[in-house]
Amino acid sequence: MGRKLYKDNSSFRANYDNLKQGDCVIGLLNLKPTEESLYLDLSERGVILFPSALSQKISRSKCLQAYIYKRWMVPGTTVIRDRHDLIKAITNSILRGPVVTKQDRMNCGLGIHIWENIEQVYNQTTFGHLDYPFVLQPFVPNCLDIRVIIIGDYIEAYWRKNTRTFRNNLFFGGDTGHYELNNQELQLCKEVMTRGKFPYAHIDLMVSPDTDSPYLSEINLRGGLKGAKISINEYKKRIMELENEFERKL
Repeated sequence: MGRKLYKDNSSFRANYDNLKQGDCVIGLLNLKPTEESLYLDLSERGVILFPSALSQKISRSKCLQAYIYKRWMVPGTTVIRDRHDLIKAITNSILRGPVVTKQDRMNCGLGIHIWENIEQVYNQTTFGHLDYPFVLQPFVPNCLDIRVIIIGDYIEAYWRKNTRTFRNNLFFGGDTGHYELNNQELQLCKEVMTRGKFPYAHIDLMVSPDTDSPYLSEINLRGGLKGAKISINEYKKRIMELENEFERKL
């Protein structure tokens, strides 16, 4: 029997038990949080996913991103799994002063919060107002927020700014404009895509006036196109071309 190819979630689910090594599923899997262990099962069985199982799992979790991409993120970025982790973080000198928390599975900037100090975070978790796990990192003021879209040879970058909130995601409004990536910023994007096996990506960078190096904020297989030049139709077309190219190479 030859390789089986599935391109939609319905056929994937209908044939899940029969998937074998070398079979391929193209397209994002619509898995619920309680089903995400299936990525591990599929990988162990040798089932090929496009996008990769790793990139799909990374896109779903801010905490997993902090584990995998810590070296590219703001120094001091850490995952807080429980109270023990938080107590340990309190003693970290790099986390003195204002800090930012990112809730694990929130998008569009909705899970990002700024605190005057880490003790405020501790108080909120103690009284059950902030759920574990979450990402904790120092607040870096005056950063330029850059969204990068990479699909094959298509690369677009634009800055996002909102003077009314520290959240620069355009979900909250604000302004945007074209941004020309330098070699270092483009290299960072390529490195994080390679590390997470991303065939395409929405990448958010932080560019601080106080450092020479950009920081990775987050990465995802999907994201809003508000502020981008690429149209939704062109966006979908380019992703489909990548999927077709991947299929031809199987």
